[in-house]
Amino acid sequence: MREPSFQQLLILGLLLVGLLIFIQLGIFTLALEKLGLSSHSIFLVLMTSLFGSAINLPLFTIQGNPLIKLDRPPAHGLLLGRPLPYTGKTIIAINMGGALIPILVSIYLIRLHQISFPVFLSAIFIVSGICYTFSRPIPGLGIGMPVFIAPISAALTAILLAPEQSASLAYVCGTIGVLIGADLLRLNNIRDLGAPVAAIGGAGTFDGIFITGIVAVLLA
Repeated sequence: MREPSFQQLLILGLLLVGLLIFIQLGIFTLALEKLGLSSHSIFLVLMTSLFGSAINLPLFTIQGNPLIKLDRPPAHGLLLGRPLPYTGKTIIAINMGGALIPILVSIYLIRLHQISFPVFLSAIFIVSGICYTFSRPIPGLGIGMPVFIAPISAALTAILLAPEQSASLAYVCGTIGVLIGADLLRLNNIRDLGAPVAAIGGAGTFDGIFITGIVAVLLA
């Protein structure tokens, strides 16, 4: 049997990548439709999230541990992923696609579905506590956490607290819960990570806070 040529392998690889992108976009669209968003809103959220995932906006700088020695230099950056060296200080930034956009969507959903203040506050408190418990500092990188901890806990919390609004509440407490529990409450740990930039929202569109919200909606 003749082995496949390079061109055939390339075509197969491109088809697989295209299929993966199609599945991701389909899941993304399904989740946002479940939240009651219009097709125009879905397109707007998708595009801003895709472009925003490459942008980390600096907020403030904290003094790190200058004695930290890493086996390999970290490759974190700010605007458009530009790499920065670690100089003993860490820039705290916020990712547009992975944090800012989900926060704005959460605020919109709270108002759209009229989620009561005690309900979403309780849900955020529960998920934040779970995220803080399971998150861990990773030297040279940031704060890490098992990927399905947040969405599963957010979905279960939403179903228990507000079954009729479970999808929207799961998105809200999933995104805000990760933001608080795994990012804001872990700021003190950032000093010993040796990371030049610690971005709230992590890798952006299909990771970190953003994908937590999407998966939580699908599970709720």
